[in-house]
Parts: sequence; C-alpha cells; structure tokens
Amino acid sequence: MSAASNGSDIALIIPARYGSTRFPGKPLVKIAGVTMLGRVVDIAKKVQALHPNIAIAVATEDQRIADHCAELDVRCIMTSDQCPTGSDRVLDAAAQIGDHIRFTIGLQGDAPFTPYEAINKMIATYQSAPEHTEVLTPVIRLRWAELDELRESKKITPFSGTTAIVDTAGRALWFSKNIIPGIRKEDKLRASGDDFSPVHQHLGLYGFRRDILEKFVKWPQGHYEELEGLEQLRLLENGVAIHTITLDVPLGLVQAGVDSPEDVTRAEDALRKYGNLA
Repeated sequence: MSAASNGSDIALIIPARYGSTRFPGKPLVKIAGVTMLGRVVDIAKKVQALHPNIAIAVATEDQRIADHCAELDVRCIMTSDQCPTGSDRVLDAAAQIGDHIRFTIGLQGDAPFTPYEAINKMIATYQSAPEHTEVLTPVIRLRWAELDELRESKKITPFSGTTAIVDTAGRALWFSKNIIPGIRKEDKLRASGDDFSPVHQHLGLYGFRRDILEKFVKWPQGHYEELEGLEQLRLLENGVAIHTITLDVPLGLVQAGVDSPEDVTRAEDALRKYGNLA
C-alpha cells in the first residue's frame, strides 16, 4: 500500500506564456477589470490556503509577466523561451523548485474559471496513493444547455473547448477539439428528462507524477497530438493511462479557456450572467 503524501511534494505551477501566436499578451488581458493571470493566481492561493504544504508559482518566459507577479505577490520562475508546451514549462519550473517535488499540477494561465474543486480532488487523489497516480485531469459532464452553448461557440472559435470520451473506470479514451461522441438519437435522449448529455468537456488542468512528466517531455510530438493541437494525446499515443476526475459544478461554471479576444467577451458575459464563477 502506498504511503500517503502530506503535500510537501506537490507543486501547483501556472505556466503563463506572453508570446502566444494567436493572442499575444493573453495572461495580462483584463476580464471585467482583473487580469486573467490575477484571477488564476487567486485560485492557486485559495487552494494553498487549504493545503499549506504545497508550493505555488507562475512559470513564464517574459519579464512583463514577472513584473505583474510581483504586483500579485506570487513567486515567479523564469523558464526557457524554447519550452514547446505548457507541460515543458511546468517541468522546468518544478526542477527549479527542487528535487523534492514529485507531483505537479499545471494550472493554465488562461483558465480563469477553473473550479477549486478540480484542484482539491486532484490533490486528494494523489495524496491517497502517490505511487499509483500517474496522470490526473478533470472533466465535466455537460448539461444539454451547456452543450448547446459549446456548439454555438465553436461556430466562432472552432478550436476553443475540448471534449473527452471516458471509460467505465474513469480512464480517458480520447480527447478532441471536435465534440465527441457523436449522438445519433439526440432527440430521444433529450426527451428522456435527463438534464445531462453524454458529452464530457475537458478542463485543461493536468496532474503529473514527476517521472511521467519527465518521460512525456522527451517523447516526440504525436501524430494525433499535432493534428488536434492537444498535447495530452501524446500520452495516450504512448500508452499512458490518464485518469479523469468528474466534477459536479453549478450551471454556468463550465467555461473553456480563453484562447482569443472573442473568448474574453464570452467570459465577461458569463460573469455578468452567473456572477463570480470561481
């Protein structure tokens, strides 16, 4: 039986890249008057308040983000500007924190609506069995209304929002920027009275055991990873099991990451409609 972790070997790292090709300066953009990075850092600090032994840090390649971290009073770790993915940046930062870090959670700097429940459940799952936990990621089963909203948003930004297929044991079978699975008898399912669709939306939040993350960044980019633009497919293409954590969140909390200026407008609309989602 695995020994439990007390949290001192866990790092919650926020990769925040300034030089996005699609949306330069994205972490510093303001959503309803607060920078996106500021909202994500606030999430990390609230998680740390519940788990005081974990380390938190922002990982970036840009001094402008580092300067903003000083304003936010959060540790900032400068990483290489050659990191090809957010996971590479997380590993770079974890190495700088120290060899004692055995489990890293990468809290994306463009996901300001990540629910605390997701991170808390990931920490609890790892702490209960650290040796048997390889990769964790959260999903949310979409209500029909939320699925309709996702379909509408994809008409404008088709590569915003990722869906997943999950097996009966909670392992991810696949992820896609398309909405999966296809639903042949959707009208019948909608008429059944179940508010929830069979579609799971993925939150871009990963918990890696350190040795798995070290292997992941050394593997070449996968064929389907390149086609979809989803780095987690590299794990599946190399036979690593990704265990999902299903979240039960209130209506309105399901939000994709902010990948475009249009997503900022959508995020502000959601804040007006549902209040402070985080």
